Amino acid sequence: MLNVHNLTVSFMGTELFSGITFKLNKGDRIGLIGKNGAGKSTLLKVLSKDIESSGTMAFDKDVQIGFLRQDIDFVAGRTILEEAYQAFEEIKEIELKLDEINEQLATRTDYESEEYSQLILDLTDSTERYELLGGYNYQGDTEKILQGLGFQREDFDKLTDTFSGGWRMRIELAKLLLQNNDILLLDEPTNHLDIESIIWLENFLKGYSGAIVLVSHDKMFLDNVTNRTIEISLGQIYDYKKPYSQFLLLRGEIKEKQLQAQKNQEKEIKQKQHLINKFKAKASKASMAQSLMKQLDKVELIEVDKDDNQAMNVRFAISKDPGKIIVEAENLSKSYGDKHVLENVDLLIERNSKIAFVGQNGQGKSTLAKMMVGEIPFEGLLKLGHNVEVGYFAQNQSEHLPPEKTVLEIMEDAATDGNRMRVRDMLGSFLFGGDAADKKAKVLSGGERNRLALCKLLLAPFNVLIMDEPTNHLDIASKNVLKEALKSFNGTLILVSHDRDFLQGLTSTVYGFKDKEIKEYLGDIDYFLEQHKIESLREAEKRTIVKVDKTFNKKEANPFSKEQEKQLKKLKNKLSNIETEIADLEVEVEKIDLELAQDYDEVSARPNFFEIYKAKKAKVDALMEQWEKVEAEVANFS
Repeated sequence: MLNVHNLTVSFMGTELFSGITFKLNKGDRIGLIGKNGAGKSTLLKVLSKDIESSGTMAFDKDVQIGFLRQDIDFVAGRTILEEAYQAFEEIKEIELKLDEINEQLATRTDYESEEYSQLILDLTDSTERYELLGGYNYQGDTEKILQGLGFQREDFDKLTDTFSGGWRMRIELAKLLLQNNDILLLDEPTNHLDIESIIWLENFLKGYSGAIVLVSHDKMFLDNVTNRTIEISLGQIYDYKKPYSQFLLLRGEIKEKQLQAQKNQEKEIKQKQHLINKFKAKASKASMAQSLMKQLDKVELIEVDKDDNQAMNVRFAISKDPGKIIVEAENLSKSYGDKHVLENVDLLIERNSKIAFVGQNGQGKSTLAKMMVGEIPFEGLLKLGHNVEVGYFAQNQSEHLPPEKTVLEIMEDAATDGNRMRVRDMLGSFLFGGDAADKKAKVLSGGERNRLALCKLLLAPFNVLIMDEPTNHLDIASKNVLKEALKSFNGTLILVSHDRDFLQGLTSTVYGFKDKEIKEYLGDIDYFLEQHKIESLREAEKRTIVKVDKTFNKKEANPFSKEQEKQLKKLKNKLSNIETEIADLEVEVEKIDLELAQDYDEVSARPNFFEIYKAKKAKVDALMEQWEKVEAEVANFS
């Protein structure tokens, strides 16, 4: 689909990367990785022809490219549906043409004329083209994808102007997914998505038949979607036909072999040089020395891939010990006009808790964080405990950096007399050493702005840390450093995040936000996702039971005997156990499917692999049949 050869991009005389060569084939799902500033977004812009470069790019004939940019611009006055329908430019043009033709056919009476006959032909041709392009399905497809990305049906007729940049990004993503593109270029598509929408997008992209080049700092998303990894490091690329985690292992193994080969070569060269020095002094051995020198001239020196080892150095220290209770809330409610976000929430957070706020966007996660730090008003009671000092990292904190001020000036403005002397050392720890401290905020990349906002956070004392999407725009290495620093933090941690890999092993409790309520899950993010899946199954059961309940005789306070109640309860418990077993087995089967897709030969070679695999799938089928029978028995109680 695309051949890239000897691609070089320079800015102000400095090469960002040089001599890059690779091929993009149908079915390739490439994870494009590298540190902030390595050139990932720039390479996407080159591939989309947004910016020029030296070298050659050869595309197959009629290849269509879709590009999800970080910066988007909408036409004001369109609803969400109207904006999403912009993906179907030709379909919309044909609709207008069909309307004109039908209007003429309805008003004209010259049925025998050539013009009328031509209108009939045009109607036939346009209708056939309309059907071929999916004109009768595009509206349903649009609604399906918008809902998959988190929009509610009642949002469809609202103007895009009323939505935040994150939600607008979702509309742009929906337009790309609706287009029949051959190549998708996606720049940080998960940055503004909640966990449910990310999982939906993963499944969509796994079934995408074209080619994908994806920039993401979400390790789990990369592992679940991609089948190839290209790393940009120090101006060069490293290309491996493996998803991210396997790429790391493979690149480590290759580097070890390179180092060993380089060591052996250096030893061989040293031996030959020793012989040359020994023989060239003797006339009788001069010809041997010449021969050895010619051999050395022909040796191609083995080069080892260089690692870009720059990383942040972060440590969060607590200011002083707080009391046992950190946050206490009763009957807490918050509304924005007619939109009720939280209603009558009771909450108690104790010292040293490690909590993740999880749920769809708009369910109140960031709202509650802002309420805790006193940034927005609310109804009900919310109070902080004794000696509580809160450090707060807002989701859009990096956007509020004064654009004309330098990195150093921003830090000095926020510093106190006690830590002003440490500002340059702190900046160096966050990779703003030397001239980087004199950069103005307006020229910083998204990752650099987040690093600066994190560094600025450390200037104030705290023992409770509330962080709202701290990993947005951070590269994988920086995210790993931040995660380790948070693991070592001895205070109370509250994280609003959609990054599953980042949350794994970092929090011990999850607060799920849904339908104006908060539900506590005493486990990590994996436990929450597992339980969430089970609860989704039960929602279908609840809807069925509610439907059945409507047929009961309202005059009967209790339509069942004690024996029937006992039997019904037993059946419901059985149904619940079957659902749990099905959910667990499906997770195991999905994991095996992923392993097969990544390395079929190795996985299928395991002892009795296919027997075990088939047994699990057969067990799922058997349990589904059992579930249907038990569910029918429950329904018979109506």
